[in-house]
Parts: sequence; structure tokens; C-alpha cells
Amino acid sequence: MRRRAAVQRKVPCLFVTEVKEEPSAKRECQPFKVLATETITGKALEADIYNAIPTEKVDGTCCYVTTYKGQPYLWARLDRKPNKQAEKRFKRFLYSLEDCKEFVWNVEEDFKPVPDTWIPAKDIEFSNGNPLPDENGHMPGWVPVEKNSKQYCWHSSVVNYEAEIALVLKHHADPGLLEISPVPLSEILEQTLELIGTNINANPYGLGSKKQPVHLLVPHGAFEIKNPPTLTQNDILSWFEGCNEGKVEGIVWHCHDGCLIKLHRHHLGLQWPLEETYLNSQPVVITFNRTKYDCDFEPKSLFHHFSNLDGQRFDRLKDIKFDA
Repeated sequence: MRRRAAVQRKVPCLFVTEVKEEPSAKRECQPFKVLATETITGKALEADIYNAIPTEKVDGTCCYVTTYKGQPYLWARLDRKPNKQAEKRFKRFLYSLEDCKEFVWNVEEDFKPVPDTWIPAKDIEFSNGNPLPDENGHMPGWVPVEKNSKQYCWHSSVVNYEAEIALVLKHHADPGLLEISPVPLSEILEQTLELIGTNINANPYGLGSKKQPVHLLVPHGAFEIKNPPTLTQNDILSWFEGCNEGKVEGIVWHCHDGCLIKLHRHHLGLQWPLEETYLNSQPVVITFNRTKYDCDFEPKSLFHHFSNLDGQRFDRLKDIKFDA
């Protein structure tokens, strides 16, 4: 798999954005929308956005693979957030329209506690040995996903630490075909991925069912866009609305300097999720030779179910079903 830049912090928008006092279609109870203007940001231009690689923005929850207990582990995203008092002070400061960078945090007292195993994301800034919050008042970070974790049970379902593998969705060698296969965790070490599936973000890809949930990991940048639009708002809008490849949550551009730039459908006032998406309508093959692994997979695990489908092909990703 081609390795792309990891997502270790909030990814900025391609266009300069503006706030409109209308109910958000993306977040319930949010009384405003954040919409894109037609102006490309200076940050995107500095990163040479016109020569960046456009990829599909996959709708899931962000994960990270790094070492824990001496072996590669899957980590779940956990942002350290301000406590109620600090959040009130921060919001008052923001509403006063002053420069957000001048707000002074008391890092040791202003934030909710996190597990001892929590680590800050790689790209955040530090002061006096303490991680600093981003412009939204959050400290992006990670916690390890333990085997049989109740809080992170869907994360746990896509990794097997005994075999040191993860269930990954990626392109097959044949054009136009997806593949689900076990991938050694060592091969995706220090990569970020998106966890998608039945119980993630209201399941926009229609995977699995309540009786038989299906979850998969997708490496960030895995799905390069073959026929991308030009970088004008009208062309991007037409692409989202007028072609099959545009039935995606958004675009993430991977710039050559490692910078990431994104555009979400909601930035253009467009609906998401869709009844049919580009990802879930593609054919997929299962490649899982269980004889390569010394351990026995638990009968109810995704690893057991997918190993029973080795070699099978489905016309659409969302058509995957396990035998009862």
C-alpha cells in the first residue's frame, strides 16, 4: 500500500470559510453553518495545492497504529477537552472577536482528565513540556485499544493482537476492484486510518447489520481520485453533484510537503450522507488465507467470518453478508 501523510490534527479547509446564521445540516442543535467562499486559503497555496494528490475523504472515526506494550497497537482518537469553567471562559473570549491566539490556558487545571495511557498527537505544539490545545481548545490525542475493550469494541473488532493483524479495506491489484484482507500491523505502523462500519457515524456506507456488524479500517489517502475537478468552487460543486466518483463525503488533498487540505460536501451546502455512495457501490473481493496464521479466530469474530469468505467476490461493498 502506498503510504500517505498521517492525520494527527484537524485538517484545514481548501477555501476560506464564513459562518452563516442558519441551522447546520451536519450537526444537530448547531444554529449556524460553516460554508466555503470562492477564495483558496493561503495555507493551501503555500502547500502547492495545485500539485497535490486528491483522495476520497472517508466518513468514519480516526485511528492510529503505533507501538504499545512492545508491539504494534491500534489507538483510538481521544481529544482532551476543557472542563466546563475553562470552556465558558474560552467561548466568552471567542465571542468577543479577539485574536484566539492570545487566549491563555492553564494546561494543568483547565482540562478534563484522560487515561494514563493517553498520548498527544504528534503535530501539536508544546510549552514547558505540556501539550497545547489547538485553535478549537482541544488537545488531539490517542488511547490504545485493548483486546475486548467495551468502550472501543468496534475498534477492537478489526484487530487481532495474537496474530498482529488488522482488517483493511483497500484497492485490489485489478483496477476498479476493492479488497478486504488481513494486513500485518507492522506494515501500517505510524499510519492513521479511518474506522468505518455499522456502528460508526450512523453507517453512511450501509455496511453489515445490527445482528452482524461489519467494521473495517481504511488507510488515509488509500483512494486516490482518478478524475478530480479543477480547484474552483463551481467545478468542484459540479463534480460532487454530477458524477459517480463525486458521491463521496469530501476530498482530502495530500500535498508534497506533507500538508493535508480538505473540502467537505457540507462546506458547499451539499447533503451527506447519500443513499448511494461511490465507495459502497464498488465490487470487492475477500482475500483471507487463514492457514497463514497460527492462532484460532474466535467463532463470532470478524476475522473468523471473513476467513470463511476467502476468494469470494461481491458486486458491491455494501452487499457483504456472512453465512448465518
